Amino acid sequence: MVREADGRDAEPSAGLIDSQSVRTADTVPAATRGFDAGKEGKGRNRFIVTDTLGLLLAVHVVSARIQDRDGAKRPLLWTRLDHPGVTKIWADQGFAGRLVQWVAEILSRDLEIVRKDPDQRGFQVQPKRWAVERTF
Repeated sequence: MVREADGRDAEPSAGLIDSQSVRTADTVPAATRGFDAGKEGKGRNRFIVTDTLGLLLAVHVVSARIQDRDGAKRPLLWTRLDHPGVTKIWADQGFAGRLVQWVAEILSRDLEIVRKDPDQRGFQVQPKRWAVERTF
């Protein structure tokens, strides 16, 4: 209903994926948390896939030790199954590499990596990805 109220088709045709590291307390079972070397902290990673409005299509929570390109497979598969019209997905540089080929070969979808400007310092909103950032 939200998509239709915005003048769009009910089913999305494009999506965005991103992950977020979340610190956890020491009381959280060790089996469900891990060490994120990039952020240097213990916790979990949340993976979300949204449509271009920022509405959630899939959510997956894993240990922080799971890298983006590995943790993204399940939510991308769920998006493919639940929203077959989503044929293009944008992601940041953390998802580059073999995941792009896996998405093309296994899911028959296009995963486009949005690269940041080489001169960029700190956080800056990237084209096509602002909606998923806003959802977090």
